[in-house]
Amino acid sequence: MPNKKKRQKMFISVLPGEQVEVVIAEEGKVNEYYVEMVHQAKTKGNIYKGYIHNIDNGLQAAFINYGAERNGFLQIDEVHPEYYTGNFTQKKGSRYPLMQKVLKPGQEILVQVVKEPTGKKGAFLTSYLSLPGRSFVYTVGRSQMGVSRKIENEKERTRLKKALESFETTEGVGLIARTAAVGQSKAALERDYKYLNRLWTDIRSNAQKEKAPVRVYKELGLAERAVRDYLTSDVTEVWVDDQETYDQISKFVKLAFPRKNNLVRLHDENDLSLLERFNLLKQVEEIYSREASMPSGGRLVFDATEALTAVDINSGKIGGERNFQKMALKTNVEAAREIARQLRLRDIGGQVVIDFIEMKNPKDCREVEKVMRAELKNDRARTDVNRISSFGLMELVRQRLGSSAIAISTEPCPCCKGTGIRRNMEWQALQALKEIHRALRTSDEDQIEHTCEEELAIYLLNSKRGILANLEKRYGKTVHIDLEYEYDE
Repeated sequence: MPNKKKRQKMFISVLPGEQVEVVIAEEGKVNEYYVEMVHQAKTKGNIYKGYIHNIDNGLQAAFINYGAERNGFLQIDEVHPEYYTGNFTQKKGSRYPLMQKVLKPGQEILVQVVKEPTGKKGAFLTSYLSLPGRSFVYTVGRSQMGVSRKIENEKERTRLKKALESFETTEGVGLIARTAAVGQSKAALERDYKYLNRLWTDIRSNAQKEKAPVRVYKELGLAERAVRDYLTSDVTEVWVDDQETYDQISKFVKLAFPRKNNLVRLHDENDLSLLERFNLLKQVEEIYSREASMPSGGRLVFDATEALTAVDINSGKIGGERNFQKMALKTNVEAAREIARQLRLRDIGGQVVIDFIEMKNPKDCREVEKVMRAELKNDRARTDVNRISSFGLMELVRQRLGSSAIAISTEPCPCCKGTGIRRNMEWQALQALKEIHRALRTSDEDQIEHTCEEELAIYLLNSKRGILANLEKRYGKTVHIDLEYEYDE
């Protein structure tokens, strides 16, 4: 008998003009969390009219000036053939022509941001454009008609395929039915298709009028995107704490769910914030922690490196040779469920290596793998899971959907410079004494001043007072330890 679907609720918390937070919770447990700050507005999904700044023959990629601080990166496999110029001969055994033969600097091109710029890297671009709607993704340059793989019901897949075939699409345009299309009437599906068709017509018209570089389409903000992309029939309530956002979302929901009159609700209490009212604040705050707790008392530790994210499982409750394997399996199964949830919450992308508690029975390893794959089916991102190795390590790869909440709201610590550790007080004191010693030897002044932070100053005056006194006596000079202050401008 299939499991009964749990009740989901969506919470949209808005700080007008500054920040939007979206939480999707299931039975009071946070399953997804998204945040967007206005000053860090996302460009993913935006469409620009840009021009080719230069072509790198070795990388077979073009750098596109589309108006951003850094040029975007466009690989040859992301260039639609309609942009090829001149005569060229396809190299034998190659899927694509040489980029320098078919494109030229200064050439204008319509591109869409696939990946946000990160660090010193520019955005990853494509000329195969796509416009997400409520029920469909409208693709320009790829004329395939399809149904999302996440729609598993064969009867519904067949119905949607027939609906797609009935639409009179223009050449070079495709449609992919999204999970939100499930249960939608043919009239509602056709309405969504016509809206996307009009939108593309407007974008193309604007692009012809404007001079590159210029933005010709802006993706919706987080609140509107959340309702468009994440609001399904499983969501029983949508809570919003901003009147203007509430009005906008209510109009959209009336069109998408005409029979659900009380789906969107306004939180207007002044005593508690929206997340506090529904006991979600503590769960959201845990997302930013290095550790995450498990129901049985165990802990997960997440460490991000340049190459991968390492996840360690700590449990202090496993003891005794007799029941060790049984407890190890139980803890690992629980960890697999929680790790899958944390990957969604933290939007951890790329390679992830999980160090499970050692299990000697191969059957137990297969059980943990099965649980992990089942839990990751609920993830909107694509994932690929490997088997647990003989060392107890599981490797998986997860698609990064965007800039995570951690990435956009944190910065390297000025004390440890992002390493997570800092030099201890003894080491810092010794370096300070070296500088003081050098100054005493080289300065002609009778008084030497050394400026440092309060914590180090206290340590020097308490633990190294004797050494300072000896240095003063040796050189016949006075040493002053001054505090380092930061003044507001």
